[in-house]
Amino acid sequence: MNRKEFIRTAAAAAFVARLTERFAFAAPPGGMPYRPLGHTGEKVSLLGIGGYHIGKRSVPESTAIDIIRTALDGGVNFLDNSWDYNNGESEARMGKALRDGYRTKAFVMTKVDGRTARAASQQLDESLKRLQVDCIDLIQIHEVIRMDDPDRVFAPGGAIEALVKARDAGKVRYIGFTGHKSPDIHLHMLDVADRHGFVFDAVQMPLNVMDAHFSSFGQRVLPVALQKDIGVLGMKPIGDAMILKSRTATAVQCLQFAMTLPVSVCITGCDSMKILEQGLEVARNFKPLGQGEVAAILAKTELAASKGEFELYKTTDRNDSTKRNLKNLG
Repeated sequence: MNRKEFIRTAAAAAFVARLTERFAFAAPPGGMPYRPLGHTGEKVSLLGIGGYHIGKRSVPESTAIDIIRTALDGGVNFLDNSWDYNNGESEARMGKALRDGYRTKAFVMTKVDGRTARAASQQLDESLKRLQVDCIDLIQIHEVIRMDDPDRVFAPGGAIEALVKARDAGKVRYIGFTGHKSPDIHLHMLDVADRHGFVFDAVQMPLNVMDAHFSSFGQRVLPVALQKDIGVLGMKPIGDAMILKSRTATAVQCLQFAMTLPVSVCITGCDSMKILEQGLEVARNFKPLGQGEVAAILAKTELAASKGEFELYKTTDRNDSTKRNLKNLG
């Protein structure tokens, strides 16, 4: 590594270290660590289970249910999902897994695509039925990936209007938003919320070893969310295995890096019990990476990350489900 590269990666590592100072990271001996969800007063597990993978055709329904219940029995309480994942199959399977008393162990999050109040309300009601719950803990506006999305959801008759009504009616407890395209769009969403006097409870974004170098949510959005005391949901810690193809970091290193950031929860997809057990082991034995360890990982990933080829959700429309299904926006 030349001097310029060393200074750059060391500075990034120092930035990570400064952000982590306000969080107590180490896991209790043999147990699952929990972190505050922003200003809500809720505590969520460091490891969260992604909803997309459990609904894939390649994953038997029985396996999906086992993954969810084993995670909940193992101390995980944060479950991610979305109205549009696998045409509703992800929510339906999660609903079955939450039977037999498992609902009491779970903090359930799902997302709606609707930008209008009508579409968001209809999708929310469908999610409640699929999940077989009376109330969703956290509802999020899915894929805020266009610069006009914030103005659409906050407009009269927009999605925020419906979600606030749903919160007042006891259908949901907290409201957030997600996106994976650009830090600029996330920051615009937060600015528009400020102009409307609205405070989000959570914000979801990709946070991983590649993001640290390219169009970085970690460097640009994460500090703003922390300043506003909004719960940060880190997603794509392994980039749906794309990062592993770069051969610059292992799955364990990817998870450790993402968990070292001051996130409320690190959400990862699990399509097998083996992947779940790996995540549980990392979380239960988690110790924050030191500044030197972070710098070493960043040095290895910098070149591979420079053009975004291992973060296709930022550089292509490969992960843009709302672009492929514009009618779902309302």
